[in-house]
Order: sequence, then C-alpha cells, then structure tokens
Amino acid sequence: MIVVESGEMRNIERAAVRQGTSLASLMEQAGAAVAELAAKIIAKDKLRNVTVFCGKGNNGGDGFVIARFLSMMCDVTVIIANEYPVSDLAKLNFNILPDKVTVVNNTENSEKCAEIISNSDIIIDAIYGIGFNDILDPYCTELIVRANRSKAVRIAVDIPSGIICDTGEVPGECFHADYTVSFTALKPAHVLYPSMDYCGEVTVSKIGIPKMIIDTCTYAMKTTDEFLEKHPMKSMKKSAHKGSNGTLLSICGSYGMAGAAVLSGMSALRCGVGLLRVALPESIYPIAAQGLTEAVFMPLEQSSHGLISINEFDRLQMEIMNNCSAVLLGCGLGQGDDISELVSALISITTKPMVLDADGINAIAGDPTILRTAMAPVIITPHPGEMGRLTGKSTNDVQKSRYRTARDFASEYGVTVVLKGANTIIALPDGNVYVNLTGNNGMAKGGSGDVLAGMMASFISQGMNTDEAAVNAVYYHGKLGDKCLDKYSARTMLPSDMIEEIKNIL
Repeated sequence: MIVVESGEMRNIERAAVRQGTSLASLMEQAGAAVAELAAKIIAKDKLRNVTVFCGKGNNGGDGFVIARFLSMMCDVTVIIANEYPVSDLAKLNFNILPDKVTVVNNTENSEKCAEIISNSDIIIDAIYGIGFNDILDPYCTELIVRANRSKAVRIAVDIPSGIICDTGEVPGECFHADYTVSFTALKPAHVLYPSMDYCGEVTVSKIGIPKMIIDTCTYAMKTTDEFLEKHPMKSMKKSAHKGSNGTLLSICGSYGMAGAAVLSGMSALRCGVGLLRVALPESIYPIAAQGLTEAVFMPLEQSSHGLISINEFDRLQMEIMNNCSAVLLGCGLGQGDDISELVSALISITTKPMVLDADGINAIAGDPTILRTAMAPVIITPHPGEMGRLTGKSTNDVQKSRYRTARDFASEYGVTVVLKGANTIIALPDGNVYVNLTGNNGMAKGGSGDVLAGMMASFISQGMNTDEAAVNAVYYHGKLGDKCLDKYSARTMLPSDMIEEIKNIL
C-alpha cells in the first residue's frame, strides 16, 4: 500500500474530478464504506444505538451519508459538533437525512449530547479529516472526551479528529478509535507515532478513484509488503554450499555484552548464511562459543575495559578484504575512544556491504560524515535515541518527524536508514521510504535489535542488495514477533524466542 500526504490526496481527488468522477460520488462511496464496517459490527454484536459526530466540512458530509445508510437498520443520532454544514456537499447530504435520524446541536444542548453518548453502542467520528491542523475547539473536545470514556465501539472516518495528518502529531485531545476507515490510501497519521496509537485497526477502502491516478501519484511512503511483492525472497539453489551462501564477518560484543554477539550471530545463522566469522574480545569468547557452536571465532586483543583494541585494526581490515561477503559492526561493541577510532577506520576502508548497529552508530554520532567515505553500501539501524545523536535532534523531535528524519539522513549521507520503533521506517538513499506494519509491542525488549541486525547482515551475505536485505529483514523480523505474540504473550516473549521461530517463518 502507499502512504499519501494530505496535499497529494487533494490532488488525487481533483484529478479524479477532471476525469469525470464527481465529488458527490466520492462522498457517497466513502460514507458507504464506513457504514458497511459499522453494519457488520451492529449485526455481529446485535447493537442498536449509533451516534455520528459531524463537523462543518466534507468530513461531516461523509458522516451524514453514514447516518443515512445506517438509519435503515438501527437508531441513529447525528450530533453537530460545533457548526452546521458549510460546504455544498455537506449541506446537500444534511438536507436529505431521513426524518427518523435525530439531529442534536452540541453547542445548543450539550447535556442532551452527553446523555446520547452514554447510551450509544457505536460512535462514529466525522468531525475533522485530513485537513485538520490545529487543536480541537472546546465543543469538539467535550464531545470527544465523553466518547473516549464511553463503552461504545468507536470508528473514525479517514483519521481520528485531533490528529495532524502529515506529521502524526496529537497536539491536544483526540478521538481514540477502535477502527479507522481510510479512503484510497493510507495517510502518514495511520503509520506514524504517536497518532497510530489512536487509530485502532485501520482499513483502506476504495471509493471510485481510477487506479491510474493512484499509480502515478506522489506518495510519501510505501509499505514493506508493497516492496516484497516486487522483490520476493529467492529460494536457495539445490547446488548451494557454504561458500555460495556467503560469509558474514560479525564484529560485535564486549565485556558484559556477550549476549548481543550471540543473538545477532544466531539470527544470522538461522537466516541461512553459509559461514559466520565472529570477531570479539578474547574475554567473552568462552561465553559466545557456547551459544554459537556453528560459528568460527576470532578472539581479539582487548583494552582494559573489555573492548576490542584499536591494535586489531590491521587484522580486521584483512578479514574484510579477503574473508567475508558482508560485515556486521556494532552489536554490544561498547563505547570508548578506541571504539570510535576503530569504527570510523573500518567504515572508511570497507569494500564489503556493512550493517552498522547500536554502538557502531554511537561511535560515529559526533561525526556521521565518515559514512560518506565508505566504499560499499552501508545500512544503519538506529533507534530514535541513536537517530537523535546522529542528527543533533532530541528523541522527541525524531519521533515527531520519523520518516522525514530518516529520508533526509539517507539522502544526505548515501546510506540506508532503518529507523526502528513501532512501524519501523526504511529510508533508501534514492529517496524512497518504506514503512513496516508487522510486529508488536512485545518486541520492545533488549536484544530485538541484535536479532534484526543479524538477519539483515545474513541476507546481504547471501547476495541480497542492501535495499532488499533491509526490507526483508524488517518485515520478517516483525512477522517473527507476531508469531511469538500468538504463541506466548507481549509480556513474556523474548528475542531468543523470535530466533527459534525463524525456522517456521522462513
């Protein structure tokens, strides 16, 4: 699926009108799509009372259409949130509401509205749409606070009222939907933090806009499944051997962080790499060797803090040049002056694709320009805090502009950015951005990122380009999390459980 910003959505609608589709028809089909979802819930749960909040614009017009359709099967009340309709289409659909639809103006009778809300089985939010760019007025705020406290099933039309569509910001009170019906395409608010938490289960309904217009529009992002439809994972050849399945050099781990090297290494092995070579401080070799029985190890000289010594640079350089097809650098590597120097030097000399994770990212946070010197493609996998350190932004500012931050950094430094978090963002150097919709909150545990980095590096070692490896790893990492959620629970699932599920998912 594509993700389209509000301005481009208006361009799409205007293009459809120029080709002969009427706005009235689009509104009718939009209202019908929401009414269809509501009707299924009504029939399934034997509900009776539906309340539709309507604003003054075309989103309110959608609400009047919904009310008209649903009045054929249940009791419907329309609450005018703040003003009566002002757009021509909204006025038209307001004027043809059946007499059996009760209409109450919240600004004139808020106590009556409160009573209606408390007795509602379903509340449908059609106050504001994708054009909203402010905070809710007191009348709308009052309605939405009451709706959010009610027992009713809550459905949002296009996006919940109170959300800024293109940034995902929620500057004040916001309708908290159980379901959101988006029209034509996903919007940024459906996939960005924090607005995604208010959207509930999101579906996309086609409302009569010609496919040709949608296919040629300018989109902000695509979903990872859209990419994978065109770039499916290839099967291994029957004649494959460990040499043809690639060699991954993993430079990971430090004293106290052996688990990161084990988790990333085990996930790389499970994803099919032919040979895993693990370079790590000599003090943690005995621990890592117990967890990675199939790996080949390079115990390295270490500093007094249990970190890989800068003295090992020449040896690592030779390994990169002669003995691997890809490099994983950073999982549990630790932090210190030697590590910063080592990581920068390895980036500048690498002739093999590299995945830079965790402390590898922290090592260059003071000077990310080193990424421009790499002689092979690089994927970085920051969480929001690490992305903030790379860009000089606060974590909060990164979260407020996730896809723009990732896209701009990828374009500026010529790397693939995998910005982790709920709905991970993958930004490619060519400006394309993908958002991942697999995964769940049970994955929010230390070690999940190590599993992801190992998967990604394994795929590159086996011959995927960095675009394919990033998208495949993020998508299937989320699928692993969803499998573990079903099998265990969000609270009890562990990253090691996800590694065990690789053999079932792949």
